[in-house]
Amino acid sequence: MSSPSSAASPPPPPPAEQRRPDPVRFGIMGCASIARKLARAMLLAPGAAVAAVGSRSEAKARAFAEETGLLLRHAPRLHGSYEALLADPGVDAVYLPLPTSLHVRWATAAAAAGKHVLLEKPTALCAADLDAILAACDAAGVQFMDATMWMHHPRTAKMRELVADEATTGDVRVINSLFSFRANEEFLQNDIRVKPDLDALGTLGDAGWYSIRAILWAVDYELPKTVIALRNPVRNQAGVLLACGATLYWADGKIATFNCSFLTNLTMDMTIVGTNGTLHVTDFVIPYEEKYAAFNMASKSKFAELHIGWDPLPSKHVVSTDLPQEALMVQEFSRLVQNIRDAGGKPEGKWPAITRKTQVVMDAVKTSIDNRFGPVDISS
Repeated sequence: MSSPSSAASPPPPPPAEQRRPDPVRFGIMGCASIARKLARAMLLAPGAAVAAVGSRSEAKARAFAEETGLLLRHAPRLHGSYEALLADPGVDAVYLPLPTSLHVRWATAAAAAGKHVLLEKPTALCAADLDAILAACDAAGVQFMDATMWMHHPRTAKMRELVADEATTGDVRVINSLFSFRANEEFLQNDIRVKPDLDALGTLGDAGWYSIRAILWAVDYELPKTVIALRNPVRNQAGVLLACGATLYWADGKIATFNCSFLTNLTMDMTIVGTNGTLHVTDFVIPYEEKYAAFNMASKSKFAELHIGWDPLPSKHVVSTDLPQEALMVQEFSRLVQNIRDAGGKPEGKWPAITRKTQVVMDAVKTSIDNRFGPVDISS
């Protein structure tokens, strides 16, 4: 019979390989409206916890934490300055949703403080600014990722399988992408995305970022050779873009066009046309439904007899997910941080490289607009 003392002994700890890693402790820097979505994602994502919230006042940080449920669920520390957040030793990583004009200052400061950086898009006002951020992250050995959430939806992986399949899609030749939403007058007058001192890229940085990323994703991140902006962009009185677009050209003849706007109906359309097939998705940035997302694939299409229809008909693919795409993004970022923190790994270089290519194309579009829609060549 066991003695009372031996019966009360705790069980031995599980082997190291069976232990769940400690969650990545996030600090949220700033209380922008988009941060509410990421706060929710951090509550849902395995491997993540919100350890701190920093704002320009502790009262504002507290109000944000209460509104988002963080105060009750994670009881984060509340900081009345961004500097205090970065000085918090209990923070592993920083999510930074500040206006784009502040990204260089605070993303480089976060890296210098040893914090991994999850940065809202657009990541910078120009590629030179982004290079400064990436250099700081590289020097500090911290993980960088931009917050382009649709990249992490399982639908995106399924679409990649079909786009990459020679028999299904063939050689990709044409890509069209459009992201727009009809902003109200309050937005057009007061939102940070229409202020030249806060988010000077306007719709190009906000909606255009997603369309450019979609195009690059479709061609496996091969940079185009030439970019030509479309004529007649719309600007507000401060000169910030409210609607614009561009055409991208590759040396082998591929072509892509995108449009982005704050002035037309909510649309998130992507079409990829290959020699054998066409993929079409009508909600590529934010799916119509959170728990599943669909796309259509037409492959080896031809006219039916007498040209009265198609044969075969496009197939509809529906991909379900247990977690929202934002939570999947946080989960993936947390996994990369855990690999560095707990296993002595190195930062994943794929995400900085993808971000930089997106920024380079955006720079080229802006330059073409500023240069009266002339062609801008991109060197790889």
